[in-house]
Amino acid sequence: MSDSPAARLQQLFEGHRLTPTQRRIAHSMVRRAGDVPFLSSVELAELAGVSQPSVTRFAVALGFDGYPALRKHLREVAPAESEEAEDGLNEYQQAVQAEIENLRHLSDLLADPSPVERAGRLLAASRPLPVLGLRAASSQARGFAYFAGKVHPDVRLLDEGGTMLADRIDSARRAGASALLCFALPRHPKEVVEALAYARSAGLTVVTVADSAFAPVAAHSDLLIPAAVGTGLAFDTACAPMLLGRVLLEAMCDDLPDAQARLEEFDGRAAARGLFVE
Repeated sequence: MSDSPAARLQQLFEGHRLTPTQRRIAHSMVRRAGDVPFLSSVELAELAGVSQPSVTRFAVALGFDGYPALRKHLREVAPAESEEAEDGLNEYQQAVQAEIENLRHLSDLLADPSPVERAGRLLAASRPLPVLGLRAASSQARGFAYFAGKVHPDVRLLDEGGTMLADRIDSARRAGASALLCFALPRHPKEVVEALAYARSAGLTVVTVADSAFAPVAAHSDLLIPAAVGTGLAFDTACAPMLLGRVLLEAMCDDLPDAQARLEEFDGRAAARGLFVE
């Protein structure tokens, strides 16, 4: 099975030291991977919210003579016709197929389990464990924190911004936290970027689940694992980030020796209270 257009773009960008503006261009290209080979430099600049000369410098930074050479390369490696178009799928089916492709790419990424295993060790060792997610990412953070609380002794959900956010990070650090898990999804709130910078300055190791390795939070993350979002509907869909969150939960459980005992204890209490309908 061939790589997705987004995966090919990720591979093209890997190993290059990009400026924040260039990372913004790269991020925009990944989000619109299927369209990028057919965009002019002016159109790409408008998409990324940068100047046209910035797009030219970006292409040169990747080793091309200019943007036309980069676009020619992208057209050469792009599939001639999408499977969705061939199958005549409607827009809802196309959105589902795009998410399936995102999950396939995540599966390929997990062929090397070492980043997830490292993240699991970091999260398991942090007592307490702050979990950050604002706006679009709040549901991802809340879901992770809900399940993590069943096996981890002290999980602290940070899903509200404002002036108290830094205070809560300070509180977790004073209580012994060594790592922070962040879910960062488009559109990326400025508060999240600032919170991660603050967390690192306080001595926390930042593990981030983001929609792209070139997301704005990348510069403030010690370990970033990407999981693409779907962009085929009016609002982004986040199946891959959600699944990656569950994978991180599994990796964290592997490094918590009493995880199974805690789960069994919870099940026993739940049964005694009649918490769930059988």
